[in-house]
Amino acid sequence: MPTLFSYGHGYSAQALTPLLLAQGFTIIGTTRSADKAERLAASGITPRVIGQDDLSGDIQQATHILMSAAPGENGDPCLTDYRDMVAASEATWVGYLSTTGVYGDHGGAWVDEDTALTPATRRGQMRVSAEAEWRALDLPLHIFRLAGIYGPGRGPFSKVRAGTARRIIKPGQVFSRIHVEDIAQVLAASIAQPNPGAIYNLCDDDPAPPQDVLAYAAELLNLPLPPEEDFETAEMTPMARSFYAESKKVRNDRIKDELGVSLLYPDYRKGLQALLALETG
Repeated sequence: MPTLFSYGHGYSAQALTPLLLAQGFTIIGTTRSADKAERLAASGITPRVIGQDDLSGDIQQATHILMSAAPGENGDPCLTDYRDMVAASEATWVGYLSTTGVYGDHGGAWVDEDTALTPATRRGQMRVSAEAEWRALDLPLHIFRLAGIYGPGRGPFSKVRAGTARRIIKPGQVFSRIHVEDIAQVLAASIAQPNPGAIYNLCDDDPAPPQDVLAYAAELLNLPLPPEEDFETAEMTPMARSFYAESKKVRNDRIKDELGVSLLYPDYRKGLQALLALETG
């Protein structure tokens, strides 16, 4: 029976869950919260609490491994604690969820999987190091570089409704994004067609300024446009401001050409329309 060991079974991995359960997979998902472990169990996942449960047997029996947790200052958390076990794994597919932040700032120009890695933020630098940690192991590794993730529970509508949304204007700024259901279908396609060593960008077809996304959300809700604020003078947390340190458009041709993926939500307009329909029933 195929078994997925999912370290850091969060938002993206949970979207993959129903696709694999339908194929007869057993899924073992880790969390750091006992409460979340109960929720995982309710969705058909075998939960493991990091720091409480012994994961060695789970890693050993896994036919597939998915790493979703972000790296820290000490490196990749899974490899920090379980490097030898992971290195000895006989899994036929290993997936690492990274970020398009590894490419850094390109002034709004296009990047693809062969673009040099020049991250502009500490988070991006840690991702580059974590990718290298995984590549150093003799495993059938697949790296997935994710753009900004949105989906159910992670859309702009609540802030627009509450009147707290702001259209931060930084000339030339563009972001790529990806609906979580498209992440799930790309991962499932890769599991079905392993290509060890492959790197895939996961993003939609329409990189866009963030203010355009908020404006369209307001249009869908028939609400006034959120106010504009200049990036240079806007009050923002250091984390929020750091996202504007990089501007680029990310190409996604490889997931289409190699994996045959047809995006469910090829642009933010279709994605937001679907999210609103889901919210309103």
